[in-house]
Amino acid sequence: MKLSKEALMGDWLRELADARASVVDLHPDRKTMDSRVAVGRAIRVRDEVAAFESRWPAPPQPDAMLPGFTWSQLERQLADLADNPVKANMATELVSALRKMSRFKPPEMVLREILCTSWALLDEGFQPPDDSDL
Repeated sequence: MKLSKEALMGDWLRELADARASVVDLHPDRKTMDSRVAVGRAIRVRDEVAAFESRWPAPPQPDAMLPGFTWSQLERQLADLADNPVKANMATELVSALRKMSRFKPPEMVLREILCTSWALLDEGFQPPDDSDL
């Protein structure tokens, strides 16, 4: 029997949370603090995924799939659509972050984050400071 990614992640988070709750260290070292931060982030992602899936449950029957594309194609298109070089450079970092977190999220949630990233890069009201302005 093969466990789903969600079940494995849930088991891993429960084990980490149990370990986190059982150890009280008033003066933790750097490794302990980093572990606590990682557990906190993992729990937040799990909660975000659960909230997303409860708001938008999977459709009862599969619809036609979107055409496939690569992360580099997404990055290239976002950079091209950006209205200035600073935003175009941001596309690389934003797509990298999306790619890293996508394995923990359902496909529709990744799609939503791609759309939000696109919106931010295309928003004329959002003008990040140029490197020369810093």
